[in-house]
Amino acid sequence: MGISIFPLFPSLSLCFLLLSLNFPTTQSSPSSIYDHLERNGLPMGILPKGITDFSIDPDTNRFQVDLTQPCNAKFENQLHYDFNISGVLSFGKIANLSGVSQQELFLWFPVINIRVDDPSSGLINFDVGVVDKQFSLSLFESPRDCTAVDPDDSHSQSENSQKPSELLSVGIVEEHMLRAIS
Repeated sequence: MGISIFPLFPSLSLCFLLLSLNFPTTQSSPSSIYDHLERNGLPMGILPKGITDFSIDPDTNRFQVDLTQPCNAKFENQLHYDFNISGVLSFGKIANLSGVSQQELFLWFPVINIRVDDPSSGLINFDVGVVDKQFSLSLFESPRDCTAVDPDDSHSQSENSQKPSELLSVGIVEEHMLRAIS
C-alpha cells in the first residue's frame, strides 16, 4: 500500500499562499516624472511637454527635469520653464523649486514652492515668495505644449513687460527727475 499524497495538497497550497504574501511582487516604479507627480498627489500639468530626461533621488526625493529648450506656457498667467527644473517632491508639494517663473502683470517672479493643501478644494498654490497665487487644479490636469523662447531673451518679454531690475532702475531715474523738478 502506498502513501497517498492527496492529503498534502491543501497543506502545500496554504504554504505557497503564505510564502507569496510574505514576498510581494515587485511594484512597478514610476516610469516618468509625470507618474511621480501623480503618486505624490500633484497634477501632471505642473510640468510641460518636451521633457527629454529626468532623475529623482529616492532618498531625498530631489528631482531634476531637462527640457529641449526654455519655453512658456499659458494658464491663467504665463509660466516660464528653464532648460533645467529641479525641486524636492513630497506628497502634495514641490519645495525648493528652481527653473520655473510666473508672470504677474508685467513682472516675472520665481516660483519657489507648489502645493496642493486640500485636493477637494480644487486649488493649487504657487508660492512666488511675496505671495501665494491660487489656480484651479483643473488647469494643470495634463502637460501643456510649451512655446519655445530664446534663452537669452529673459522669458520672451513683451515690449511692455520689464524685469524687476529694469523697473527699479526706471523708477529710480523717475524719482530723481521728480526731485529735480520740485
